[in-house]
Amino acid sequence: MRILLVEDDPEQLEPLKGILAEAGYTVDGVEDGETAQWLLSQKDYDLLILDWMLPNFSGLSLCQQYRRAGKTAPVLMLSAKDTTADKVIGLDAGADDYLVKPADLVELLARVRALKRRVPSWQGESLRISDLQLHLNKLIVERGLTSVELSYREAQLLEYLMRHPNQILTRDQIEQALWEWGAEPESNALTVLVRKLRYKLQIIGAEDWIKTVYGMGYSLQSPQ
Repeated sequence: MRILLVEDDPEQLEPLKGILAEAGYTVDGVEDGETAQWLLSQKDYDLLILDWMLPNFSGLSLCQQYRRAGKTAPVLMLSAKDTTADKVIGLDAGADDYLVKPADLVELLARVRALKRRVPSWQGESLRISDLQLHLNKLIVERGLTSVELSYREAQLLEYLMRHPNQILTRDQIEQALWEWGAEPESNALTVLVRKLRYKLQIIGAEDWIKTVYGMGYSLQSPQ
């Protein structure tokens, strides 16, 4: 699950980003609305966490613009504004939830989980294609009676492929989905990661599920 976190105070941004990353989310954290606006034009996010009071381009305006563009991912608004009227303005602007700053980190995670449950594609703790099943919370993939444990990054890759079965995914698409903005991988990082995941899948007899489409990228295809 990829989250865009926009908070102009570095002393609040880093703890928020850290706790979300520890919970298993891929987080792009930025300090201004202009950068967030650009990222939203380049990437698809599953959740937006927006500080209301941003320099030059507010989180409220960012939320309104996002909704006018027809985007439907949940939006959690962060703000020191704590009156009922302020909350109504935020919700009417298109936010799905509203959290008063300074945000309690435990409550933030609970609200993120609640918003996650509203998105059908993010419900459940496992993904299945044919007889291949990935347990997201345990980082285990199984086929039949055989299973193997994956690293966090291997599980991220397999999850992304399983959410887009039979599609050719470019290297750029996969890298953008797996790595945080500003922490771009080395040129051979994805190739190495695919090799490691194939080795793990070989243990359960599914190494041929990941197809290399030369000059384009990769595709997950069930042999059945």
